Amino acid sequence: MSNRHNRLPVTTLQGKSDANIRFADMRSLLLYLGFEERTRGSHHLFSNPDVHEVVNLQDAGGHNKP
Repeated sequence: MSNRHNRLPVTTLQGKSDANIRFADMRSLLLYLGFEERTRGSHHLFSNPDVHEVVNLQDAGGHNKP
């Protein structure tokens, strides 16, 4: 796992900077972790057979929409 991928889960789990996480970084991490991506309009939906919830991301000017 790259250094960028190592830092991102900690930042995400702390929940302090949701709007400051770059969309491309979060997308890259989810794909690296084996999630499948499908897009519906501005919604990027990520699913993984080992995870019961679907992750829904939206790009808000290069960052994730909180």
